[in-house]
Amino acid sequence: MDQPSKPDHTEHGLGSTPTRTAAPRASRIGIAVGILVLGGLIWSVYAHRHAAAELSRATEAQALINVATTRPESLGTASELVLPGNMQANYQAPIYARTSGYLKRWLVDIGTPVKKGQLLAEIESPEVDEQLRQAEASLATALANQRIADVTAERWRHLRESDSVSKQEADEKISAAEASDAQVQAARANVGRLRELTGFERIVAPFTGVITARETDIGQLINAGSGTGPELFRIADMSRLRLYVRVPQNYAAAMRPGISAELRFPDRPRKTYTATLETTSSAIDPVTRTLMVELFVDNRKGELLPGAYTEVHFQLPPGAGGESFELPANVLLFRGDGLHVATVDARDRVVMKPVTIGRDFGSAIEIVTGVGANDDVILSPPDSLTDGAAVRVVKHAGPREVAQS
Repeated sequence: MDQPSKPDHTEHGLGSTPTRTAAPRASRIGIAVGILVLGGLIWSVYAHRHAAAELSRATEAQALINVATTRPESLGTASELVLPGNMQANYQAPIYARTSGYLKRWLVDIGTPVKKGQLLAEIESPEVDEQLRQAEASLATALANQRIADVTAERWRHLRESDSVSKQEADEKISAAEASDAQVQAARANVGRLRELTGFERIVAPFTGVITARETDIGQLINAGSGTGPELFRIADMSRLRLYVRVPQNYAAAMRPGISAELRFPDRPRKTYTATLETTSSAIDPVTRTLMVELFVDNRKGELLPGAYTEVHFQLPPGAGGESFELPANVLLFRGDGLHVATVDARDRVVMKPVTIGRDFGSAIEIVTGVGANDDVILSPPDSLTDGAAVRVVKHAGPREVAQS
């Protein structure tokens, strides 16, 4: 009896195990590859965004303006105000010719003291002289005609009374006499006009003063009027000088007529002079925020000169101007609404502040309003700087460091 055959475990049993385990392994490999690809994509996106953010930060950092700042130095509550002033003559005037011709001679030069009415120069104008002689001859003719016309009119009046002539004829003679009178008056007016013109051949001083300029010479052609040629002379009354000073608005209330100021001149370092405030403009200049004041200086000794620069020292009552600060002159920005300084706030943003300046120390200036002791003020700000702009503070210098640099 045949034995039943044993099953073939090689074909249907243990031999089929690798086939069943291959599918899960391939699945795991696919998942791993997918995770790697996804991770690569995520990393690529992250790297791109990180690079873009870094580029944006670098661009913003490069766009920031590097600035150096300083802080105002307090000058305290000053009782003396020192301002620049300009000296001017009490009266000054250019002298022009009133008649045309050639300069015959001049009698005064620059620096010559003259009195009112003193002869300065003479002009030779033969055309005007000839016109005057002709006008005088015309006046003589008119007078002769007037005499005969008056005699004739008087005779015809008597004849008319006796009815020897008609009324029409008598009226004609009387009218001729009146016309002759009018011609005489016109001739006399013409003679007077030409005599005035010939009188202008003599150039005289309009007031007592000093000749400060001479713009003519002998033989030069002179044109009448002030718009067709240079002035002949310039005269100035320097017995009393005017002084104009622009006072900051912070001190305007202390400017009263009658107060005195001390003047110091660079060409006279050991001498001081006294000026008295005469009047003010009574208005603040909206551009400079200053008050124009006018002072007078007694200059009868002739020591001071018009056009000179002077330091004007005002003695102010305590607390008149409040606390002021000193800053370098290169902090100022000129805007349409006045002077400003640029400061940096806690967020490194620009804050523009309008200021009023006081004394000018050359490399430094006095700020009387607009800044405080804790403000960080930008040194040498660019004109393109705007309010709210972001900046980078690279250096903070003290007032002494700025002055030494």
